[in-house]
Amino acid sequence: MIGLTVVIHAVALDRLVALLEKLGPVSFQHFKKYWEIPLMVTTVLGVFLTHVVQIWLWAILFLYLEPHILPNLESALYFSTSAFTTVGFGDVFLDEKWRLLSSFESANGFILFGWSTAFIFEIISKLYKDDHIRKTK
Repeated sequence: MIGLTVVIHAVALDRLVALLEKLGPVSFQHFKKYWEIPLMVTTVLGVFLTHVVQIWLWAILFLYLEPHILPNLESALYFSTSAFTTVGFGDVFLDEKWRLLSSFESANGFILFGWSTAFIFEIISKLYKDDHIRKTK
């Protein structure tokens, strides 16, 4: 699952860069002085959506590993979100047999959130440097 989420993250961020490069001139044409704002919003929402997909994949894994690891989809999503974001409330937890898996999900989420933070920072830097994401073709 860690390998799958890393691949999904890499592909999503790559596609997001391609999208931003296409949207740059369109955004400048429509928003002029504030052309960077729609691109920043697109970046953050794209990264957020990527994390949502990854959390859902972990939740689905928890539902199908063994019967009754977590009782239903809502519990699996809640637990997965809690683990992936490293919040770890502790009100829903895995059996001792599976608890190490939740630690792996937390480590996975920690690394992917760090990667996302670096990505967002780099995109914002490029927008204000007018580097790769340009306002004109």
